[in-house]
Amino acid sequence: MGKSFPFSAIVGQAEMKDALLLAAVEPRLGGVMVFGDRGTGKSTAVRALAALLPPMMIVAGCRYGCAPGDTIPCPDDCRKAAGKRTAEVPVPFVDLPLGATEDRVVGSLDLERALSTGEKRFEPGLLAKANRGFLYIDEINLLEDHLVDLLLDVAVSGQNLVEREGLSVRHAARFILVGSGNPEEGELRPQLLDRFGLSVDVRTPAALADRIEIVKRCDRFDRDPVSFAAQFAAQEAATVAGIAAARKRLPRVEVSDAILELGSRLCQAVGADGLRGELTLLRAARARAALDGKKMVTAVHVAKVATVALRHRLRRNVLDDTGSTVRITRALDELILA
Repeated sequence: MGKSFPFSAIVGQAEMKDALLLAAVEPRLGGVMVFGDRGTGKSTAVRALAALLPPMMIVAGCRYGCAPGDTIPCPDDCRKAAGKRTAEVPVPFVDLPLGATEDRVVGSLDLERALSTGEKRFEPGLLAKANRGFLYIDEINLLEDHLVDLLLDVAVSGQNLVEREGLSVRHAARFILVGSGNPEEGELRPQLLDRFGLSVDVRTPAALADRIEIVKRCDRFDRDPVSFAAQFAAQEAATVAGIAAARKRLPRVEVSDAILELGSRLCQAVGADGLRGELTLLRAARARAALDGKKMVTAVHVAKVATVALRHRLRRNVLDDTGSTVRITRALDELILA
């Protein structure tokens, strides 16, 4: 496997990197949707973060990446087959192509085995391979509707249920969903957009110095990936340590009633649809506090994550033509200063 571009070497795109770090610390956020121009480092950042994370522990030989302490039954009954043997594997990063068939995504009957031995055996799909890792979909706004429906079902349950060809299989499918797309090429279905915890806008860098530095770094990486990665080894190690510490700290981070009220008032003020925005805001603020090394969520943490947690959940106001980011910032200023 080729070396990934270092996460710490990505120039700019601070909002996207912060959102990915939040999702890595708190997988229950529901993933990250990245809107923006082509060639702005969207897939590079996701691959870099996945490669950066410490290896995960699985039941040895399990095709579904089951954790040793998992409670969801495995179709292969891996815990019984492997006994107490475990193995360390890299965090999965799976690309879901736009042209993927339903069988390729959810899994299907292993035809070769069925024809040669007569045995019905399930061949895991991309959802199984992505379990406990990242599932990345480029140009997700162009994804076929039937695949969108599948993803919605799995996103809700955390499990993939396949019933076809005489098989009935259920397996864990918990992953950080990351999608990217250009809004000019088509709208994303509201039902799917709502399932993303965080939404990020990325644009081609406008500063000349940033553009030159990006080209330099990409060229150096292409010519000598190992040497280039070594230059950022210390920063990468610090990021890994920060994620690990934040994950450990996260369950102990406290949220006061005053902060919960601030979150609810903010969602009311900007007209966020449903209550999922408030829950996402709470989880994101807690993850931000954990990354910052704090034991208590403050208004500062809420302000840091409000835009990415809420911008894709706002109702359109015909009397207010300002962008969602401006509306959120304005509401925050009014609530915090009040």
